[in-house]
Amino acid sequence: MQIAILRHLRWLAVPLLATVAIFGLPVSSSLQAQTNASQQQNASDKPYAIEYYYKAKWGHAEEFIALFKKNHYPVLKKEIELGRILKVFAQVPRYHATEDGRWDFRTTIVFKNAQIANDNFDSSALLKQLFPDQDAYKKEEQRRFEILDGHWDVPIKDFDLDAR
Repeated sequence: MQIAILRHLRWLAVPLLATVAIFGLPVSSSLQAQTNASQQQNASDKPYAIEYYYKAKWGHAEEFIALFKKNHYPVLKKEIELGRILKVFAQVPRYHATEDGRWDFRTTIVFKNAQIANDNFDSSALLKQLFPDQDAYKKEEQRRFEILDGHWDVPIKDFDLDAR
Protein backbone atom coordinates (compact mmCIF):
# COMPACT_ATOMS: atom_id res chain seq x y z
CA MET A 1 0.00 0.00 0.00
CA GLN A 2 2.80 2.45 0.89
CA ILE A 3 4.56 1.69 -2.39
CA ALA A 4 1.39 2.59 -4.33
CA ILE A 5 1.13 5.91 -2.43
CA LEU A 6 4.80 6.69 -3.19
CA ARG A 7 4.21 6.03 -6.90
CA HIS A 8 1.27 8.46 -6.93
CA LEU A 9 3.33 11.08 -5.04
CA ARG A 10 6.09 10.71 -7.61
CA TRP A 11 3.65 11.64 -10.38
CA LEU A 12 2.50 14.62 -8.34
CA ALA A 13 6.07 15.71 -7.63
CA VAL A 14 6.98 16.09 -11.32
CA PRO A 15 4.25 18.67 -12.12
CA LEU A 16 4.91 20.41 -8.80
CA LEU A 17 8.64 20.75 -9.54
CA ALA A 18 7.88 21.93 -13.09
CA THR A 19 5.53 24.59 -11.71
CA VAL A 20 8.14 25.74 -9.23
CA ALA A 21 10.76 25.87 -11.99
CA ILE A 22 8.50 27.86 -14.32
CA PHE A 23 7.22 30.31 -11.73
CA GLY A 24 10.22 30.29 -9.45
CA LEU A 25 12.85 31.37 -12.00
CA PRO A 26 11.33 34.75 -12.86
CA VAL A 27 11.10 35.56 -9.18
CA SER A 28 14.74 34.65 -8.57
CA SER A 29 15.77 36.41 -11.81
CA SER A 30 13.89 39.47 -10.64
CA LEU A 31 15.64 39.29 -7.28
CA GLN A 32 18.97 38.83 -9.04
CA ALA A 33 18.30 41.87 -11.23
CA GLN A 34 17.40 43.92 -8.15
CA THR A 35 20.56 42.74 -6.40
CA ASN A 36 22.70 43.60 -9.44
CA ALA A 37 21.12 47.05 -9.71
CA SER A 38 21.68 47.61 -6.00
CA GLN A 39 25.32 46.54 -6.31
CA GLN A 40 25.82 48.87 -9.28
CA GLN A 41 24.23 51.72 -7.34
CA ASN A 42 26.45 51.00 -4.35
CA ALA A 43 29.53 50.84 -6.61
CA SER A 44 28.70 54.25 -8.08
CA ASP A 45 28.40 55.67 -4.57
CA LYS A 46 31.63 54.15 -3.29
CA PRO A 47 34.76 56.28 -2.99
CA TYR A 48 37.35 55.56 -5.68
CA ALA A 49 41.05 55.92 -4.93
CA ILE A 50 43.94 56.43 -7.32
CA GLU A 51 47.60 56.59 -6.39
CA TYR A 52 49.76 58.88 -8.53
CA TYR A 53 53.49 58.10 -8.50
CA TYR A 54 56.16 60.61 -9.52
CA LYS A 55 59.83 59.93 -10.16
CA ALA A 56 61.85 63.13 -10.50
CA LYS A 57 65.18 63.38 -12.22
CA TRP A 58 67.95 62.63 -9.76
CA GLY A 59 68.37 65.54 -7.35
CA HIS A 60 65.14 67.33 -8.32
CA ALA A 61 62.59 65.69 -6.00
CA GLU A 62 62.34 68.67 -3.65
CA GLU A 63 61.84 71.10 -6.53
CA PHE A 64 59.16 68.85 -8.03
CA ILE A 65 57.30 68.61 -4.70
CA ALA A 66 57.50 72.39 -4.16
CA LEU A 67 56.01 73.02 -7.62
CA PHE A 68 53.33 70.37 -7.02
CA LYS A 69 52.35 72.01 -3.74
CA LYS A 70 52.29 75.46 -5.33
CA ASN A 71 50.48 74.72 -8.59
CA HIS A 72 48.58 71.45 -8.37
CA TYR A 73 47.59 70.98 -4.74
CA PRO A 74 45.42 74.16 -4.71
CA VAL A 75 43.43 72.75 -7.63
CA LEU A 76 42.88 69.49 -5.75
CA LYS A 77 41.77 71.40 -2.63
CA LYS A 78 39.27 73.34 -4.78
CA GLU A 79 37.90 70.03 -6.06
CA ILE A 80 37.46 68.94 -2.44
CA GLU A 81 35.39 72.09 -1.88
CA LEU A 82 33.31 71.20 -4.96
CA GLY A 83 32.68 67.71 -3.53
CA ARG A 84 34.39 65.86 -6.37
CA ILE A 85 37.29 64.71 -4.19
CA LEU A 86 36.91 63.40 -0.64
CA LYS A 87 40.55 63.34 0.42
CA VAL A 88 44.06 63.99 -0.85
CA PHE A 89 47.21 62.84 0.88
CA ALA A 90 50.83 62.33 -0.08
CA GLN A 91 53.79 60.19 0.89
CA VAL A 92 57.48 60.23 0.23
CA PRO A 93 59.67 57.16 0.66
CA ARG A 94 61.58 56.94 3.91
CA TYR A 95 64.53 55.16 2.32
CA HIS A 96 65.84 54.90 -1.20
CA ALA A 97 65.09 52.07 -3.59
CA THR A 98 66.74 50.65 -6.67
CA GLU A 99 66.65 53.05 -9.61
CA ASP A 100 64.13 50.99 -11.56
CA GLY A 101 61.72 50.87 -8.59
CA ARG A 102 62.36 54.37 -7.30
CA TRP A 103 59.64 56.95 -6.86
CA ASP A 104 60.00 60.27 -5.06
CA PHE A 105 56.44 61.35 -4.38
CA ARG A 106 53.09 59.61 -4.22
CA THR A 107 49.76 61.34 -4.02
CA THR A 108 46.58 59.43 -3.25
CA ILE A 109 43.33 61.02 -4.32
CA VAL A 110 40.06 59.59 -3.04
CA PHE A 111 37.33 60.64 -5.45
CA LYS A 112 33.63 60.67 -4.56
CA ASN A 113 33.14 57.74 -6.96
CA ALA A 114 34.64 56.10 -10.06
CA GLN A 115 32.47 58.09 -12.45
CA ILE A 116 33.81 61.40 -11.14
CA ALA A 117 37.38 60.08 -11.21
CA ASN A 118 37.02 59.37 -14.92
CA ASP A 119 34.80 62.22 -16.15
CA ASN A 120 37.53 64.38 -17.76
CA PHE A 121 36.69 67.36 -15.56
CA ASP A 122 37.63 70.67 -17.19
CA SER A 123 39.66 72.53 -14.58
CA SER A 124 40.49 75.52 -16.80
CA ALA A 125 38.10 77.85 -14.92
CA LEU A 126 39.65 76.81 -11.60
CA LEU A 127 43.15 77.39 -12.98
CA LYS A 128 42.28 80.89 -14.13
CA GLN A 129 40.71 81.68 -10.77
CA LEU A 130 43.60 80.29 -8.71
CA PHE A 131 46.43 81.52 -10.95
CA PRO A 132 45.64 84.89 -12.52
CA ASP A 133 49.18 85.06 -13.97
CA GLN A 134 48.65 82.20 -16.41
CA ASP A 135 52.04 82.70 -18.08
CA ALA A 136 53.90 82.15 -14.80
CA TYR A 137 51.66 79.19 -13.96
CA LYS A 138 52.28 77.53 -17.33
CA LYS A 139 56.02 78.12 -17.09
CA GLU A 140 56.18 76.53 -13.62
CA GLU A 141 54.04 73.57 -14.69
CA GLN A 142 56.30 73.07 -17.71
CA ARG A 143 59.29 73.03 -15.35
CA ARG A 144 57.53 70.55 -13.05
CA PHE A 145 57.19 68.12 -15.93
CA GLU A 146 60.66 68.81 -17.36
CA ILE A 147 62.25 67.50 -14.16
CA LEU A 148 60.01 64.44 -14.12
CA ASP A 149 61.59 61.12 -15.12
CA GLY A 150 58.46 59.02 -14.71
CA HIS A 151 54.83 59.16 -13.71
CA TRP A 152 52.21 56.43 -13.36
CA ASP A 153 48.69 56.17 -11.97
CA VAL A 154 47.37 53.14 -10.09
CA PRO A 155 43.64 52.84 -9.35
CA ILE A 156 43.41 50.90 -6.12
CA LYS A 157 40.72 48.99 -4.28
CA ASP A 158 40.46 47.64 -0.79
CA PHE A 159 41.24 43.99 -0.31
CA ASP A 160 39.63 42.19 2.60
CA LEU A 161 42.13 39.70 3.97
CA ASP A 162 39.47 38.13 6.16
CA ALA A 163 37.05 37.42 3.29
CA ARG A 164 36.97 34.00 1.72
